[in-house]
Amino acid sequence: MAIDKSTQCITLPEYFCKITATTDELIDNVFPNIAQNYRNYQWLSARAILAAKNNDVNTINFNIQNKIPGDTTTYKSIDTVMNQEEAVNYPTEFLKSLDLPGMPQHLLTLKIGVPIILLRNINPP
Repeated sequence: MAIDKSTQCITLPEYFCKITATTDELIDNVFPNIAQNYRNYQWLSARAILAAKNNDVNTINFNIQNKIPGDTTTYKSIDTVMNQEEAVNYPTEFLKSLDLPGMPQHLLTLKIGVPIILLRNINPP
């Protein structure tokens, strides 16, 4: 790794990453044989795919989860307000449609044994 003094940009070596043509090829390169290895947490902890946009993350997560055996379970967020008089200000359809950075989606689909990362506990004790 080198820093260009005029632009202050970091130049990464050519072997730093491998360009892939498709999302499936990327997943297979980062998580080879995931159906056999997904319960090996040491193996998983050495791998990650980063994406800049939530919809890309959701697509990658969906594709990875489809490669893992087992049935999915879907969990829904709570879509009510504490003060019922405020309910007209926040229609249920609006709450379900929100896709905010750092907040989970309304529907969360998981499989038993699939690791998840808790970024923030929004309801601590």
